[in-house]
Amino acid sequence: MTGPTSRAEPGPMAALVGIARSGGVAVTLHPLRSVVTVAALVAMLVPFLVGLGISRGVLDQAEDSVRNGGDLYVSGERFGAAAPVPLAVVDRLRAIPGVDDAFPRLVGEVLLGTNHESAVLVGLPTDRFPAEVTFVEGRLCAEAPAHELVVGSELARRLGLRVGSRIPPFYRNPRGERVSEVVGVFGGALPIWQAHVVLTPIGAAAAIFDEPGVATQVVVHCKPGYADGVRSAVLAMDSLAPDGAPVLRPLVVARDDLAAMLAARLLRREGLFALHLVLALAIGVPLLLVSTGLGLSEGRREAGLLKAVGWGTDEVLLRSFVESVVLAVAGASVSILVAVVWLRGFGGAGVAPVFLPGADLVPGFVVPFRLTPIPVLLSSVAALAITATGSLWSSWRAAAAPPADAMR
Repeated sequence: MTGPTSRAEPGPMAALVGIARSGGVAVTLHPLRSVVTVAALVAMLVPFLVGLGISRGVLDQAEDSVRNGGDLYVSGERFGAAAPVPLAVVDRLRAIPGVDDAFPRLVGEVLLGTNHESAVLVGLPTDRFPAEVTFVEGRLCAEAPAHELVVGSELARRLGLRVGSRIPPFYRNPRGERVSEVVGVFGGALPIWQAHVVLTPIGAAAAIFDEPGVATQVVVHCKPGYADGVRSAVLAMDSLAPDGAPVLRPLVVARDDLAAMLAARLLRREGLFALHLVLALAIGVPLLLVSTGLGLSEGRREAGLLKAVGWGTDEVLLRSFVESVVLAVAGASVSILVAVVWLRGFGGAGVAPVFLPGADLVPGFVVPFRLTPIPVLLSSVAALAITATGSLWSSWRAAAAPPADAMR
């Protein structure tokens, strides 16, 4: 005969699984506290995710523009400040060994409309207009008696412009002023640079700025492997100005230099949102301490009951940690979903103007964004740090008290 059987004691792994399951169930035991915790995490993490998502998207578009642009950008320097270069220098640059092509570009700010809306006027030779451009309506501009303009979609929306709209002279030129005509509107899905740009032939731009015979800079395309040599040859020039004219020293910006400058500007703005995450950690932990402290008496009773039935302090803390992990995963997941909806559905409203000066609070164009793994990982770690630090402290205080005192 065999004696009465007894139930086997659970192994260490089974005990840990049971404690972990208890921590997951604890989230549903206090629904209000759980909802408040998740909501607090979402409020702290979403602006961080939205800001870095827009920053990455803008940087990607900037890098694409730089990659598809020239190898070198040549301008003049006089008295330590940038100065326009004469158009005659274009032929001199084309003659340098290793130069594949060179063309001038005239860029400056103009004010349009009764509200003096700021726009960037870009003048290019008509044969250098971008080949792949989508339009809401219209066509590319050409040299004509009336200055023909192609305007960005956001600028057209703000000023009520469309194809055929005529703009009275918005500049002063002693040689005469002309009415300008809108012949095209850029598509809203184009890169963000088009939102406030006005494209026109370089002759029209020279008349508008009253700067005939000069360009802001010359865009130089080099043969593969010749960029450094061409840059050295340009910098070796004594002056970009014709003989007898005041000295105009060459200033050359390479493609990599331009990309680095653009990235540095965006990184400075990203610092604002990195600071936001630090503040979230600094404020979030005390906030969670207060929220868990509101239910401290109930938590003390739970800890006292668990200690009375044989649980150790470390097991109570493990249960609390699992609860924190569940809340952190829920908070981070909801934050990512809200950030995607905010970016894709609302164009990063309220945050986009930080990275795109001049944009409305609700941008009227497609705002680029890209959520990379690093911000997502940082937000998840921050969520866990906030919830775990806040809840473990209050749980440890409750678990360290004698069971009889805790259950009172």
